[in-house]
Amino acid sequence: MSTPQPAPTPPLAPAVPLAARGGLRPLDLRSVRLDPAGLLGARQQLNGSATIPHLIAELERTGAIDNFRRLAGTKDVPYRGLLFSDSDVYKSIEAIAWEIGRTGAGEFDAWLDEVIGLMAAVQQPDGYLNTWIQGLHPDKKLQVLEWNHELYMLGHWVQAGIALDRATGRRDLLTLAEAFVALVWQTFGPGGERDGVCGHEEIETALVELYRHTGEPRHLTLAQHFIDQRGRGILDGGGMGQRYFQDHAPVREALDPTGHAVRQLYLNAGVTDVLLETGEQALADAMREQWERAHERKMYITGAFGSRHRDEAFGNDYELPSDRAYAETCASIADLQWTWRMMLASSTTPDPRHADVIERELHNAMPASLDDSGTRFFYSNPVQRRPDRFSEGSAPAERVSWYECPCCPPNIARLMAQLSSYVAAEGDGTLELFQFAACEIHVPAGLGSGVLRVETDYPRTGIVRLVVDGELTGAVGVRVPGWVTRGVVRSGGDERELTADERAAGRVELAADQVHGAEIEFDLTPRWTASHPRVDATRGCVALERGPIVYCVEQVDVPEAEVDDLRITVSSLVSEEDEVAGIAPALVVRAAVHADRGPLLRPASDVGETETDEGDRQIDVRLVPFASWGNRGPGAMRIWLPLA
Repeated sequence: MSTPQPAPTPPLAPAVPLAARGGLRPLDLRSVRLDPAGLLGARQQLNGSATIPHLIAELERTGAIDNFRRLAGTKDVPYRGLLFSDSDVYKSIEAIAWEIGRTGAGEFDAWLDEVIGLMAAVQQPDGYLNTWIQGLHPDKKLQVLEWNHELYMLGHWVQAGIALDRATGRRDLLTLAEAFVALVWQTFGPGGERDGVCGHEEIETALVELYRHTGEPRHLTLAQHFIDQRGRGILDGGGMGQRYFQDHAPVREALDPTGHAVRQLYLNAGVTDVLLETGEQALADAMREQWERAHERKMYITGAFGSRHRDEAFGNDYELPSDRAYAETCASIADLQWTWRMMLASSTTPDPRHADVIERELHNAMPASLDDSGTRFFYSNPVQRRPDRFSEGSAPAERVSWYECPCCPPNIARLMAQLSSYVAAEGDGTLELFQFAACEIHVPAGLGSGVLRVETDYPRTGIVRLVVDGELTGAVGVRVPGWVTRGVVRSGGDERELTADERAAGRVELAADQVHGAEIEFDLTPRWTASHPRVDATRGCVALERGPIVYCVEQVDVPEAEVDDLRITVSSLVSEEDEVAGIAPALVVRAAVHADRGPLLRPASDVGETETDEGDRQIDVRLVPFASWGNRGPGAMRIWLPLA
């Protein structure tokens, strides 16, 4: 593991607010080095060695790069892919930029040179670039913002350009994007030629980061303008309706997450970016209410979002079907990005639930979307797979190497490449540790010098040890996860229990002279979790968790019974077995097999008097981390298990 270095300017981080609105400041990606021997570090390393090269190969195979060559006149081929395939190229470039910043990798340089050269060759004099429009539908240029994703793609382009500039000092990609942004300002900005907002949000958060990167106020103004335009009925909802586009109400009045889940969450990230710079209370109030409702009423136990297949949308409150969960991978990524920004927008004392949600996503929804090879993906991530479940569209029975709409794979890659950015942040006189991973953190200049080393094999165990190589003058705040009921703090030869106040605050603070050699140990006793009774799909069911890990039953581990026939007693003893995929141990519980062969419809008086072929019997059932499921072939799976 290479030694982390002091952060250069500007920092390489997903969001770098200029205004000091909250009590937290992001650390540069290069000042946090994840150990590849640890769980998160291993996943980040796999991303660089397998996932990113796979993206490049698939972009070539499916024609996304050829679409640029076609316009440049260097290859005579038909257009291939969906109308927004350019965005997959831009997200992949962003992933590469983060990887270069993280490791200094040079193996992607030639590919970047070619792709950026192609973009420069086909960009129109006014700054516009869209291979689908230019090649097939020039009459639709900036005319159908509801569906053509032009500004969405520009947003990903801008983010890729910023990341590449910050990581390498290479500015050509961003310079090209700025020409397109200037065209958008002229066309849709305040006092522009006409009103317009993109049907798929993303441009908002990109514009705010462009403002932060360049200091040009016009970019922030344009982001604000797009946010203010929502809810005015500018977009033609068509058969989907205005809610699908978050165009049904002004942002400051739209308190319920609704419509297409990824679009809503990207919008919220952009709105939170704006409030970080402006401090506008109305935006802060709206985002706080949206965050509460999204995470207390519409989030799956895995950290996934989106209840409905038809429009990839949020459902009503507590509408969380298990087997029909859409739970798009991109929605969890978008929510993580939004939740991180909500952390940065917090007061001096951050809401501990923000880091808890990010942990839930990083250890469950995100890793489950990718197989052990780093080259096969889930788009939809249900929390139950029935034995006869067939593949459909973006919800295949098992992971695949690519999709007709391949938005998720490059999104996974750019998140994993920037993973180090979400581990810690600088507070007011403190270094705040939010995610537990074996790593080295360069101590920010105002808090001392040298490196803070985090030694842990979390979440296999709950022990987190801190070692200071250098001098530390500030305190270290260590997150106490919300699931913790008991923990121990060891420092300076003393040992004590975590206090009720520390657990309630979600944080324990160690003074500078207490940090070196300090250990915090969280109790990882497995626990049964129930859902809100209004969640019809899981009423009368429980799920098993251990630390941040959500567990599931796979049919491959229950050869003597059907997964859907299992019944659980929460008082049954839970034992630990061998470790699964380097994540955490498998857990074994005693379950009843209740094979009901009775009729579909029956008299209410017969409830509980079910017919069985074999009678109830007791068996040991092995549960594995949800993050690891599906790596042994397709089959039935479920997280929520009915109570006996």
